[in-house]
Amino acid sequence: MNWQVPLADLDYDQDEENAVLEVLKSRWLTSGMVTQNFENEFGEITGSKHTLAVSNCTVALHLACEALEIGPGDEVIVPALTFVASANAVLYTGARVRFAEVTSKTDLNISPQAIEAQITPATKAIVVVHYGGYPCQMDEICKLAKKYQLAIIEDAAHAPGASIHSKPLGTWGDVGCFSFFSNKNLAVGEGGMIVTDRDDLAAKMRTSRSHGMTTLTWDRHQGHAFSYDVTDLGYNYRIDEIRSALGLAQLRKLLANNHRRKLITQSYWRHFENSGLILPFMTADGNSSYHIFPILLPKKVDRKAFMKYLRAQGIQTSIHYPPIHKFSYYQQKYPDVSLPLTEEISQCEVTLPLYPTMSNEQVDLVVSKVKQALIDLS
Repeated sequence: MNWQVPLADLDYDQDEENAVLEVLKSRWLTSGMVTQNFENEFGEITGSKHTLAVSNCTVALHLACEALEIGPGDEVIVPALTFVASANAVLYTGARVRFAEVTSKTDLNISPQAIEAQITPATKAIVVVHYGGYPCQMDEICKLAKKYQLAIIEDAAHAPGASIHSKPLGTWGDVGCFSFFSNKNLAVGEGGMIVTDRDDLAAKMRTSRSHGMTTLTWDRHQGHAFSYDVTDLGYNYRIDEIRSALGLAQLRKLLANNHRRKLITQSYWRHFENSGLILPFMTADGNSSYHIFPILLPKKVDRKAFMKYLRAQGIQTSIHYPPIHKFSYYQQKYPDVSLPLTEEISQCEVTLPLYPTMSNEQVDLVVSKVKQALIDLS
């Protein structure tokens, strides 16, 4: 469909084209020097001791779980209002998931109180998801982790460039995992990054992401090694030079693009403040990356009709998220999970368009049509 206002769009120009062409000219496509540069520059914005580029955020989460030695018999607390990968990565290890409630209708992040209520003797870690790029209550969550001796994995898929108390998201826990999927703030198609300050975890994940090998093809190409050993059961979770080149170009636009997202978000908030919509995160602490713009519809407005109305006007919308515990696979695995607030939010949430190249005219069109939809469908 030819959208007048798509849900998301890329900020790509000659910078990305040149970056890819340079890789093609180099005739080295698999993980190498460009990837190392991408890791180093990403490390600079997060202040992380170790950065590892990987093929996507899901494998980043999987590597984090394995490095923390999460496995059968363990439990990991995860929010249900997130993309399914946040929970899938835990299940890959043979561990069990315990789902926790969100904080409120104005804070869609996992609740520290709900986390504590889910802790059992088998609990080994907490996965926090910074929904929309808005910081979770990391002070409280870190206190819980310390009290119960739990690891923290940050799913920061939405949050590159975001922070709280001037500390970047992704660096509060033991491991932070970022996504570079096409609709993300830093977009390369498929890709991800792991950050950690723990030497032991970095060493495990660095080996595991490339088949458990002691040296890479790039090392041998550079003449730094002649052969290799395999010291553990690993995976092919590497990123390639083309996507790393795109990542470098996107990284240099990140802060400016996050600022543009902020301006659009603030404009939405101003226009919708008295519209009858619930507007999550208006009073959120910290510095968000403003990845998406969620709204909660009034009960009298049918969500499907609302989304169809906007689609007829050429405006794309989405839902973030169908709760994980309501998917068929998870209902079979965890049939007794009840999260009333998460479930209520998931029935009325709609995500409006938000991306850095969005024009003021497009913002005005969305505002106008949303307001008209609320009138016509009430």
